Amino acid sequence: MSNEFIYGIHAVKAVLERDPVRFVEAYVLKGRQDDRLMPVLNELNQMGVSIQQMNRKTLDDKARGANHQGIIAKVKPAKQLNENDLDDILAQHEQPLLLILDGVTDPHNLGACLRNADAAGVAAVIVPKDKSAPMTATVSKVACGAAETVPLIRVTNLARTMRAMQEKGIWIVGTAGEATHDIYQAKLSGSLAIVMGAEGDGMRRLTRETCDDLIKIPMAGAVSSLNVSVASGICLFEAVRQRAL
Repeated sequence: MSNEFIYGIHAVKAVLERDPVRFVEAYVLKGRQDDRLMPVLNELNQMGVSIQQMNRKTLDDKARGANHQGIIAKVKPAKQLNENDLDDILAQHEQPLLLILDGVTDPHNLGACLRNADAAGVAAVIVPKDKSAPMTATVSKVACGAAETVPLIRVTNLARTMRAMQEKGIWIVGTAGEATHDIYQAKLSGSLAIVMGAEGDGMRRLTRETCDDLIKIPMAGAVSSLNVSVASGICLFEAVRQRAL
């Protein structure tokens, strides 16, 4: 796998904290010396990472429209996590909260869902290998560092993984417009996985049939559905509220 770029202070700090050996080199805005950026640059310097100073146009061109906050880093790709890594993660949590994304192929949505997951204390985000956005610089930037802190597990067979989770006592709740009760009537405490389907299509049939329960977000307006990242945030934080009771 080829090297990739990450943009912005949040993303660079997250890799520094979690996996600093991934850094290849960094590019920074010439003359920028603010309080947030300098500690990051000092740490990169101490590690011996090559840092190139660039003018704004050169850095903007390298970022291809992303908001780089004055820093871009070239990094080695992160290790891809799979079903075996999920077993290790579950063993570390007494009552894990998990997010399953079935068919979320838009990198902006995946990044935003990872950011929600980080904020809600999710143990891992699980996606199918063949129906999910790849981990790109766009995902990393939108996630604001969460792509580096929340384990993203890519599994070969999502329904099989869900059944294995159920055998470990994890209650799996899927979101569907035709569900008969809403998130505020559902039990979202304890060991829990929330499943979000693709925008438009929703969950695939086998995914839906494997869920223990189906819930919906009550909608009062004319719009019939929400963006998947907005919906995931609503569901995750209702689970956070219930788990804190």
